[in-house]
Amino acid sequence: MNQELQNQIDKTLTGLIEVLSSIEEEKINVIPFEGSWTAGQLAQHMIMSNAGFADLINGPVKETDRKPDQHIEDLRSFLNFNIKFESPEFVRPPKKDYNKHELLHTLNGIKERLHQTLETSDLKKTCVAFEIPGMGYLTGLEAAHFVWYHTQRHTHQLKNISSKLDSYVEV
Repeated sequence: MNQELQNQIDKTLTGLIEVLSSIEEEKINVIPFEGSWTAGQLAQHMIMSNAGFADLINGPVKETDRKPDQHIEDLRSFLNFNIKFESPEFVRPPKKDYNKHELLHTLNGIKERLHQTLETSDLKKTCVAFEIPGMGYLTGLEAAHFVWYHTQRHTHQLKNISSKLDSYVEV
């Protein structure tokens, strides 16, 4: 495992957790602006997707018959904040009240699990448990980059949600 990549993923996941930690409990389920998820929904989306990627990397693999980093540039599109993506149904968080402390506990557990997974897995192998629409099967290396870029994107969104919530006054 590339130690620099591991450090960047840890740092990014920590950043997401820190932003969520800074949001007041009573605002975690407030819709900050039209068309937005709540901070709780965004955190739940990250739980659903990042836990899925830990499972993907830990799941069945096969030898890779292409460059193990072939899709990394495509995945970098997550960092274009001018593009609006539609979340697939299977990682779309339900509309409900979320508990901030439960979300944080789960996110911290996933962070630790991903850390261990990335340390012990051969990331050059192709993960065959699930195909990413438009890309097919990812290697562990590409899956790690997915987590890194996707978490950066949603940390950016969570910061935006947090700034809107800072000016929110319950009426």
